[in-house]
Amino acid sequence: MIRSMVRRLRAGPALAALAAAAVATPVHADDLQGALAAAYATNPDLAAARDTQRATDEGVPIARAPGLPSLSGTATYTEFLKQGPNNFLAPKRVFSADPTLSVPIFSGGAVKNSLAAAKIRVEAGQAGLRGTEAGVFSQVVAAYMDVIRDEATVGLNRNNVQVLEVNLKATSDRFEIGDVTRTDVAQSNSRLALARADLRSAEAALVASRERYVQIVGRVPVDLQPPPPLAGLPASPEEAVQTALDDNPDLAAAHQRAKAAGFDAKAAGAGRFPTVSLYTSGDYSTYFGSLGGGAGGTGFAQSQTTAQAGVRATIPLFQGGLPAARQRQAQANASAAQEQEISAERQVIANVRSAFTQWRAANDVITLNQTAVDAAALSLEGVRAENTVGNRTILNILDAEQELLRAQVGLVAARRNAYVAAFNLLAAMGRAQAADLGFDPATLYDPEVNYRRVRGRVFDWALDAPSQPKATRTVDTPAQTATIPAQTVP
Repeated sequence: MIRSMVRRLRAGPALAALAAAAVATPVHADDLQGALAAAYATNPDLAAARDTQRATDEGVPIARAPGLPSLSGTATYTEFLKQGPNNFLAPKRVFSADPTLSVPIFSGGAVKNSLAAAKIRVEAGQAGLRGTEAGVFSQVVAAYMDVIRDEATVGLNRNNVQVLEVNLKATSDRFEIGDVTRTDVAQSNSRLALARADLRSAEAALVASRERYVQIVGRVPVDLQPPPPLAGLPASPEEAVQTALDDNPDLAAAHQRAKAAGFDAKAAGAGRFPTVSLYTSGDYSTYFGSLGGGAGGTGFAQSQTTAQAGVRATIPLFQGGLPAARQRQAQANASAAQEQEISAERQVIANVRSAFTQWRAANDVITLNQTAVDAAALSLEGVRAENTVGNRTILNILDAEQELLRAQVGLVAARRNAYVAAFNLLAAMGRAQAADLGFDPATLYDPEVNYRRVRGRVFDWALDAPSQPKATRTVDTPAQTATIPAQTVP
């Protein structure tokens, strides 16, 4: 059975067997690499995570904006409909324009710390996105192996039903000639009914597994091929844990969020400090020749322009404790983020150790179940031979057949469990992300591209076009059935 582990691209070839399998597999069949690639391109949870990360990217220009110059203007047109009797200079109409430019000089560290927090949150989001990728890939592997397991289980149960039908027919024929009793016929009939019930349950489980595959991968499973081996799983749980502490993306995201929360606390305390800005403004007014009440307003200037510049300092003296409350709140959030980082570390360690144990145990179970299958097959053959000479009963044959079926089903389940546990171990170690799985580099989603695109934007109308969903819908896929191709029972 597979005892292997994915290597990061930076450390060596990543799941090269998956890429090779994609080339070697017939076009009409699905392989694990194709399923992973399909989910990577069309899974809605992953697409939503990418959109969420793009929203996080916008936090950087949002945090920077208060530290940049701002330009505003006011334009006013007024029509004086009625003047007072003594207002000899009153104009009939006036238009004024007042542009203002403000350049912030000092904000108490609010902009600097908010910007630092926003940048770190981008890094945290990118790490979280890698964790989402690994989680989706783990779901794909589990769904893929569930379909293979359940198809094999249906095949085994279907074969068992066919064998028991033959047994019942043979037993009934022997009863007709007085070779066996009615009890033997009843026992054969009972076992056949139970086998048919088990087959129906197995078929229902297969339908559920196929529908789950459609949900995760986005397409119907077709003749799924055996999965390729995973390269280089760790020799010990200690090695696995150390790798996870270095590479697990969820732990990296928790660490970055804790750092960002520390900058949030510093930014929250800036409200008690003065703010200083430079400003300049101007004013232009025109009376359209109506100032002075006469025709053309003889002797009076009908337009004027003024300008001023200066330094504006805003010094908070008392705010009812608001700045201190905000900083205490941010400090508490920062403390919570630190505790959450430790919690994430604990969870990663537990997940790695658990997955390592499950993987090792599943491999041992495979060996034991293979031994059981070989022994049960030999036992069934002997019981049937002994029955022909009268040393064994029909019930002994039925029991031997049932024992062989249980061992075969257990072997199929153990193989599934071992592969899924191995991949889950890789995911917990941070070695099952998109860059690790041998995808075409041109198809990899790089969140850094969008971040570099938006981080320096300062134009107020630099909008993106509304986007359409990237994920595919499954409403048009046919309802799954338990139909399987004819196959040789393992």
